[in-house]
Amino acid sequence: MDTTPLNSAEIEAQVIDVLRSCFDPEIPVNIYELGLIYGITVDPSGEVGIQMTLTSPHCPVAGSLPVEVENKVRVIPGVAGAKVEITWDPPWEPSRMSDAARLELGMM
Repeated sequence: MDTTPLNSAEIEAQVIDVLRSCFDPEIPVNIYELGLIYGITVDPSGEVGIQMTLTSPHCPVAGSLPVEVENKVRVIPGVAGAKVEITWDPPWEPSRMSDAARLELGMM
């Protein structure tokens, strides 16, 4: 069994993989490809910070989606804790979506 601690870049890559498993139930594209993630930080102790937004301040999953993200990230090996910060600045807009998301939603 490998007990080598993961470095920040490895943890961040795993966080991105987890974010790709989180969906707004009204949109069939994951939150990472939607462009809802504004930043990911990993400190030396393994604490992960995620700055994200939602598609609308009135999003019906505003209370549950950040908790889902935190819970999924916390189980990544090497992660000591996770905290999601919701921000509205800058506001989300469709131009933040990846090409894959635009294609999935028929916008390309």
